[in-house]
Amino acid sequence: MTRLEARDIRLEIGGKSLCTDLNLALNAGENWAILGANGSGKTTLLHALSGLRVPTEGQVCLDGRDIRSQRPRAVALRRGVLLQESEPGLAADVMQTVLTGRHPHLSPWGWESPADHRMASAALAAVDLKEFAERSLATLSGGERRRVEIAALIAQDAPICLLDEPTNHLDLHYQIKILDLIATRSKRPGHLNVMVLHDVNLAMRFCSHGLLLLANGNHHHGPLDEVLDTRVLEQIYCCPFREIGSSGDRAFLPE
Repeated sequence: MTRLEARDIRLEIGGKSLCTDLNLALNAGENWAILGANGSGKTTLLHALSGLRVPTEGQVCLDGRDIRSQRPRAVALRRGVLLQESEPGLAADVMQTVLTGRHPHLSPWGWESPADHRMASAALAAVDLKEFAERSLATLSGGERRRVEIAALIAQDAPICLLDEPTNHLDLHYQIKILDLIATRSKRPGHLNVMVLHDVNLAMRFCSHGLLLLANGNHHHGPLDEVLDTRVLEQIYCCPFREIGSSGDRAFLPE
């Protein structure tokens, strides 16, 4: 069973209500987009769903059990997290960084096996960085480092992936390639993705469901084609929108 649930979640920061009374079930085979204006709580909610942050009220359940009651290693085997920004601690090369994704699969004093190295190499190839394996992270561009982080997440091979702005620093070509790579994972049995995105049209293209954060803790969620329209987008982003296209091929343009 692959299932991530928010049960009566309330999130509050500095007296500001970000999300109230959120009850949500996210299931295998789904790609969820979290959409909202700056400061609406997208990252905070993603951290709560991943178990990195304790919600103000309510609980998050991973496969039917409170995520906080489960051992960190067991959680890491079930869910992977891509942070919005990450700072490398020690100087490392690309392959060493991607191999960190395999750490949940190792015994406490174990070393990476040839199979772990093969998975890391395959993950680098998937993001077009296989030839960068021995390069230092310090020599890479922002977009290349972002692809290394995504390769580490792929190498972790967790069935549930939560990604905070996976397209950060990526050019248009790699925005499409990486989101297609991530969305394709949900076709594997038992896999689920949850992504914070800023581009509504990328969400429409690659995601099946949406969680839309409005003001004062309000929210809408469900199949993205059903919950997303110009009225809701104008509430979220405080500017007029125009819809073009038809069902199955829709896009939204800010006016």
